[in-house]
Amino acid sequence: MNTVVSADGTEIAYSVTGSGPAVVFVDGALCHRAFGPGTAVAQQLAAHHTVYTYDRRGRGESGDTSPFAVEREIEDLAAVIEAAGGSARVVGVSSGAALALRAAASGVGISRIAVYEPPFSTEDGQRARFTAYLTDLEAALAEERRGDAAARFMTIVGMPAEMVDQMRGAPMWPAFEAVAPTLAYDAACLGAGTGGSVPVEILAEVAVPALVLDGGASPELLRAPAREVAAAVPGAEHRTLADQTHEVAAEVLAPVLVEFFA
Repeated sequence: MNTVVSADGTEIAYSVTGSGPAVVFVDGALCHRAFGPGTAVAQQLAAHHTVYTYDRRGRGESGDTSPFAVEREIEDLAAVIEAAGGSARVVGVSSGAALALRAAASGVGISRIAVYEPPFSTEDGQRARFTAYLTDLEAALAEERRGDAAARFMTIVGMPAEMVDQMRGAPMWPAFEAVAPTLAYDAACLGAGTGGSVPVEILAEVAVPALVLDGGASPELLRAPAREVAAAVPGAEHRTLADQTHEVAAEVLAPVLVEFFA
């Protein structure tokens, strides 16, 4: 494990694998190096790139410092990029894609950016559901009901209540509770004050080559945001990966990234 110190003094843990131009992977909600798609994607990219995976603040072996702001997470990513040599290609998945896009718009040292299904809201109904979720999430976290916070997240992403109840008894559940406070960080990256709307004005500031991906087997509520993001980022390319869902297969995603990052 390696660590880097972010601008506010928070220690960020990261791992490195492979050889070649630097790529930094940005995880989505609840995920970190020990749990999530990053390791598998890194292994697939390692023959072509030096891949940096890191624990976003409040997760895994990284620290955390209050108060939170999206700018702190942008600084964390910037610190990892600095450790990678000051410039890197970046790939973000799900809400990690939202963070990566905001970082690119801010001028962080990103040379190319690829994102997979950033879950912004594109319809009024989605924005209302996101706002209701945020209200419930904030209440649960304020009352230290981390399990309820994690469960509420799982319902907003479409998991049936019966399945959530079963998961609460599973061995992995304490790991979800441990990182539940960071669900508020993901909500902030999506736009807590806007119902999670696509941040068109911010995306217009992205000045590096961008690839926006979605899965052909994903629901429209995840595919529509990808199209809107691609339309908002100047010069962005949009592609659909056939037969893929939100849980994109590393062996399908990696070749597309290798081609785009070349």
